[in-house]
Amino acid sequence: MVPHLITSLTGAINEIEQRILESMPAIERWFRLEWMEHTPPFYCSADLRNAGFKLAPVDTNLFPNGFNNLTPAMLPLAVQAAMAAIEKICPEAKNLLLIPDAHTRNTFYLSSVQRLVAVFTQAGLNVRLGTLDTSVKQPLKVALADGGELLLEPLQRTRGRLGLKNFDPCTILLNDDLREGVPKALQGLYEQYLLPPLHAGWTVRRKSHHLRSYEELAKKFGKLLGMDPWLINPMHAHCGQVDFSESEGLDCVRSHADTLLGKIKRKYKEYGINERPFVVIKPDTGSSGKGILTVRDAKDIDAIGQAAGRGKAGSADLPPAGAVVIQEGVPTYERMNDAVAEPVVYMIDRYVVGGFYRVHAERGIDENLSAPGSAYVPLAFAPSGHLPRLGEKPGASAPNRFYMYGVIARLAMVAASYELEATDPEAEIYA
Repeated sequence: MVPHLITSLTGAINEIEQRILESMPAIERWFRLEWMEHTPPFYCSADLRNAGFKLAPVDTNLFPNGFNNLTPAMLPLAVQAAMAAIEKICPEAKNLLLIPDAHTRNTFYLSSVQRLVAVFTQAGLNVRLGTLDTSVKQPLKVALADGGELLLEPLQRTRGRLGLKNFDPCTILLNDDLREGVPKALQGLYEQYLLPPLHAGWTVRRKSHHLRSYEELAKKFGKLLGMDPWLINPMHAHCGQVDFSESEGLDCVRSHADTLLGKIKRKYKEYGINERPFVVIKPDTGSSGKGILTVRDAKDIDAIGQAAGRGKAGSADLPPAGAVVIQEGVPTYERMNDAVAEPVVYMIDRYVVGGFYRVHAERGIDENLSAPGSAYVPLAFAPSGHLPRLGEKPGASAPNRFYMYGVIARLAMVAASYELEATDPEAEIYA
């Protein structure tokens, strides 16, 4: 099941697909060489946008929490990828401590944790769940939507190690993005592998760092394929301190938004795109899809600030006070049952292991789809993401489109590895 592109501007995207297919051996070699020099994130997901004239990642998550939305057909590939990841880090690993998000009992999220437990159990590990929720003093059974249950256990810290009662793991897998800071239990763990590392969490991580890394890679990749990197890269800018309710920093946002809209207009004119450009303003740190603004005219920013100052703008619609990213808006022209859709690709180690379409019937082509009311349609990226059908007409083959999505998502993954290297507090050079 593949959503339809409902725009006539499919020539460019078909050309990208054709170039990617023609360059498949060179692309796979390029990725292979990148992974010889850089360590992939343990796992991640990338939200993509297909505008018909442009395909780009708009968000990269280093603590993916939707594994339950992947089709069961992806499980064998996910298990193989998990095996490869663990073997590189701790070949003799026997026990894996999985730490889920401490702040949610959402049954959909817990179903994702359940899927992760299944994947790593089948990869040959004893998996148990430890919670950062300090109110949990005894093992706690949590019911799942399918009638199953998970057992959450209180963490036990002994000197430089973290575990559970009668459970000493070699590796700790974190599925909490640390947006509220690093708990003491996770600090100073020098005797165990903590994955992802602490600086992958939102305590340290910034979207602007990732976007800069991705822009660098898009230029390299564009040169490899002989195409304009703009076709796969959302342009962006950054403002350090912004508070809409106090009208603080709005000059910076307005200036960057105006400049960015001008650049997009020139690109649209160059490619004959008859669309009205827009930019997306969002927090530089994780926000769970909240605080995201869509702006088509830089003059609107002052009005938004004035409305916020009078308490007339919904706080959920505004970025919280702090640094913001102004990012080129990439519309989505994919539809599933008349609802707007966007592909999300999941990866473990350096492998694409599945994906799904995020669908929202009440959102527009220029709006954030990661919001209440969204639905998820699993897709079998597992077979088709690695086996394109060479020679088929561009735009006509689902496996070819999925392969193209997998390539762009893996670019975002490489960018994440660049980003983590640059922000590693233990690296010799801190960028």
